[in-house]
Amino acid sequence: MWALYLPLLIPALALVAARPLADRLEPRLATWLLTSAIVALAACSTAALALLAAFAAARMPVLAALGGYSQSTMKRFDPIPASTGAVAGLALAGAALAVMLIFRKRARALAVSYRRAAGLGGHDSIVVVPGPDIDAYALPGRPGRIVVSGCLLDRLDQGHQAALIAHERAHLTGRHHLFASVAHLAAAAHPLLLPAAQAVDYTLERWADERAAAVTGNRRLVAETIGQVALLSPPRRAWTPGAILAAAGPLGRHVSVAWAGPVPRRVAALLTAPPRRRTLLVAACAAIVLLAGVSALEAARDLHTLVELAQAGS
Repeated sequence: MWALYLPLLIPALALVAARPLADRLEPRLATWLLTSAIVALAACSTAALALLAAFAAARMPVLAALGGYSQSTMKRFDPIPASTGAVAGLALAGAALAVMLIFRKRARALAVSYRRAAGLGGHDSIVVVPGPDIDAYALPGRPGRIVVSGCLLDRLDQGHQAALIAHERAHLTGRHHLFASVAHLAAAAHPLLLPAAQAVDYTLERWADERAAAVTGNRRLVAETIGQVALLSPPRRAWTPGAILAAAGPLGRHVSVAWAGPVPRRVAALLTAPPRRRTLLVAACAAIVLLAGVSALEAARDLHTLVELAQAGS
């Protein structure tokens, strides 16, 4: 019954593979690949937990009577200990609760974001707010808004302002908050997937960086903008596109454009050549995710076979 445990163990690879993938792949591709992998692995691990619980539950007399199969045959050939099934059931309930809590938190924050964006008034996508803070962030809504503090704009020349706006506009047009929300929502189902979700936060920033570099035609300018804003900003919590939506309270708190997490890595990436496509690396990741899916399907087939055997012995 190794197939039952593989979907639960494969997500551990996220602990070692998430950061290299985020650094080596083209950011847009890395975002899609990591987000898709997180969702697929979360689904496979959840299915594995459900199957483990189902193997144990199948021994219950009530289910045996309803299913018309032999309880004694099921007990004799069932390879999953009852204690393992019980633990799996508890883990499944915990995962479901965690996903519901994250979904509620993100959905409420997104609703607040839309209300705030609509409440800013006017038709301009860029809103300049007064105050001494060094702030810039993309606010999802209809229409989405780019909120920038006047103090920050005063500290940047025209070229760096253009790079800043291009970066934030990339977050809006790419709907980066949705990628972050989906990744963290899926990762709530399996704690070992959290590093991969955090890697998505980083690749979203790199995606916006590369888009800004394409718009301005100057990778060094974007790198300088990131470094300059980081130096201007006081130390505070790191923010990502999805962190705005993850905020439990209203979105009125200040968000520094240096939210991005590891700023030196982003600057270093912009000061080198654009990342290349790595087909072999993508194929390897796809193969691993496919292995988890095949393992879950194989476990489901084993359960079906066991039930048929028990029905024949009834």
